Amino acid sequence: MTAPALRWADAISELAGRLAALMAIALVGLVFGLVVARYGLGLGSVAAQEAVLWLHAAIFLLGLAYALRHGAHVRVDVFSQRWSPRAQAWVEVVAGLLLLLPFCLFMLAMSWDYVAASWSAREGSRDPGGLPGWYLVKALLPVSALLLMLQGVAGILRALARARTPGEG
Repeated sequence: MTAPALRWADAISELAGRLAALMAIALVGLVFGLVVARYGLGLGSVAAQEAVLWLHAAIFLLGLAYALRHGAHVRVDVFSQRWSPRAQAWVEVVAGLLLLLPFCLFMLAMSWDYVAASWSAREGSRDPGGLPGWYLVKALLPVSALLLMLQGVAGILRALARARTPGEG
């Protein structure tokens, strides 16, 4: 990947992250509205409750690549904090190649038929009054895997460049 391709990967992750952030705001508003409607007015809505599930899932699935881009994922620094920047970079390369990318491929492989079946059936809610189009939410599974893989490759290439930089330990 060249520098423009790395910027492109970052831009896509940023866009997905910003979309997830907007969805988080919508989720808070929707949950607030549901609580007020339920306990203040005695009203409920299956569709609104399902929308909460949709938003929650979308936030996490779209936010994965964004979190990786910004180093917001869980990291165990017990050992690596003592390592040189170059050694840390090599660990990132190896972990990306042996753990992250295989996980993304596994997620793609495992979700593909599941999502395809949902799309072919135009799956909707099983509950009366629920939302149609569950296949749209399920489609975020492979999309998320692809976004994470794209950002993972960009991160691996950046780490590889740091690992190859002479004089950093």
